[in-house]
Amino acid sequence: MSHVLFVCLGNICRSPMAEAVFRELVRKENLEDVISVDSAATSSWHIGKPPHAGTIGKLKEYNISTEGMKGRQLDKADFEKFDYIIGMDGSNIEEIRRMLGQPDHPKILRLLDLTENRIDVPDPYYTGDFQETYDLVTEGCRALLANIKVTDLSK
Repeated sequence: MSHVLFVCLGNICRSPMAEAVFRELVRKENLEDVISVDSAATSSWHIGKPPHAGTIGKLKEYNISTEGMKGRQLDKADFEKFDYIIGMDGSNIEEIRRMLGQPDHPKILRLLDLTENRIDVPDPYYTGDFQETYDLVTEGCRALLANIKVTDLSK
């Protein structure tokens, strides 16, 4: 089983969007029994809160559910539980490494480093552009799933 955790600053915009998109991709490929997915924040600002209305609205446009999703903060136990800890931007990656005490572990990745884009996923909380975020998250999630299928599921 491969365990994937998406992480952003508040766990209300980018990481829950990535969790929902990735979960949907996994479901469509009938891989729910071999891939699990979750999301978390580096901050404690939105613990227990649902995703941002903009995230929910954008995902509804694509018939992707956010049911049951609530914000939570990253903790040290996540490092042991998850095989992939995916940050949305360079700042998230730095904070994930600091919080988990793992300065340079290969399981900690920036989402779009798996694509040709190799850029940060902009935070729509500040930009207001949930479509751009959705498009980039989807690109990154597709690349991550392809990577997992080759490296983990082909064994």
